[in-house]
Amino acid sequence: MDIIVLIKQIPDPEIPPASFKIDAAVNKVVPPSNVAPVMDPYSEHALEAALKLKDANPGSRIKALSMGSGLNKELLKKALALGADELILLDDPAFDNGDSTATSHALALAIKKIGTFDIILTGRQAADWDTGQVGLLLGGALDLPVVSRARKVEAAGGKLRIERVTSYGYEVVEAPIPAVVTVSIELG
Repeated sequence: MDIIVLIKQIPDPEIPPASFKIDAAVNKVVPPSNVAPVMDPYSEHALEAALKLKDANPGSRIKALSMGSGLNKELLKKALALGADELILLDDPAFDNGDSTATSHALALAIKKIGTFDIILTGRQAADWDTGQVGLLLGGALDLPVVSRARKVEAAGGKLRIERVTSYGYEVVEAPIPAVVTVSIELG
């Protein structure tokens, strides 16, 4: 099984709010430059799902994909230390002001270049902007089915079996391979 997991680097959410500044000219939050970023906790849940799939499907490979500007390579190597087989970085200042649509488009182009895969795992949202749109838009850009808010992901018989969080508990759904799955915090 070939797995792509999206990893996002964010400003540390433990930074005191007073440390942030607002650039009124461009209406943008500017995090302090002297604080190291962290791996988005929702991305960590997606990585956990990838590692569980890899354990359950011998011979599987995980490619961790991260996009941004000024990426902290040492931080992102954590994905390799935890069990990802490859780390792909898209690092360019052009990614600085992209919205969810631009981000999903750039990721879709990168994934097409990567080639074959069975599943793309992403956090259900990111802890910095909390929009929860990139995984859904990515599925649309790649013309793939998307299952959101997964609390459990299994692969068998050429299909994915996913427990999806709902307002009333969870539901079990099946999806064909390849697919995009956004992972909820309940998985970790």
